[in-house]
Amino acid sequence: MRKKPFANYFFLLIIALFLTTSCSKFAKLQKTGTDKEKYAAALDYYQDGDWYRAGLLFEELIPLLKGSTESEMAQFYYAYTQYHQEQFNMAQFLFKKFFDTYARSDYAQEALYMHAYSLYKDSAPHTLDQTSTMTAISALQDFINSYPASPFRNECTGYILELRRKLELKAYEKAKLYYKISDFNLASLKSAVISIENFRRDFPDSEFNEELAYLKVDAQYTLAKSSFAIKQKERYEDAVKFYKAFIDKYPNSAFLKDAEKLYSNSEEELERIATLEKARKDRLDKLPDTTAQPAKVTTSSINN
Repeated sequence: MRKKPFANYFFLLIIALFLTTSCSKFAKLQKTGTDKEKYAAALDYYQDGDWYRAGLLFEELIPLLKGSTESEMAQFYYAYTQYHQEQFNMAQFLFKKFFDTYARSDYAQEALYMHAYSLYKDSAPHTLDQTSTMTAISALQDFINSYPASPFRNECTGYILELRRKLELKAYEKAKLYYKISDFNLASLKSAVISIENFRRDFPDSEFNEELAYLKVDAQYTLAKSSFAIKQKERYEDAVKFYKAFIDKYPNSAFLKDAEKLYSNSEEELERIATLEKARKDRLDKLPDTTAQPAKVTTSSINN
């Protein structure tokens, strides 16, 4: 048992010596190695999965190898070293640059795919801004359009569906957020209704549409209730319209009972508004007609 600490120390010492020797060898290669030696070493590091050292050498060699037969592969491998280090944004840029430079290369299709796939890997979680997700979807679709018979086609289609799911969740949570923070805030209520309608248009087959269709009725009813009298009639009518669209599409909805209550309240409010409008009209009808012109006075009538 007492020999174990020494054994561990000896093992760590061997590793340290190996790393020191390895680093010294790499530093010497960088400093004094020929382009040919560096390229061969870069390939060896690449094959061994030492992406960091391989990347450093390929990055150094690329401008020096320009015009040579090794230049194409150096750029291709360099892009992969960044991908394997999970530097996806840099990788997508390098793969696209390779594709644009070597469009006729045997590796062009793979490079364009890896450009799109790196963007997919770099896509932000659905809780964050989704610009990167939309960029990835566009790149994946561009790849499918460019290589419709590619063996990567089905994979790309799957990735697009996955990324669209992110956009769906983001849009759903945005609509729900406007609804949650509304609390008789007219701007948030209007935004909730608009966001829900945008969601339905963008994701017509979403599982969230039933819930959001109900929340649209609720938000519109609350908006009408919170509005000035001059706006209430139109907004209650919209609440009734949204309810009818909801009930037509989801007649057995779990939200049916609550939706019917909102509908009933909206109808009652519309009846109240109609009664007030009728009473106002009746009062106006009983007022004397002030538009009648007075009798014209003539000189002859005065003389008479």
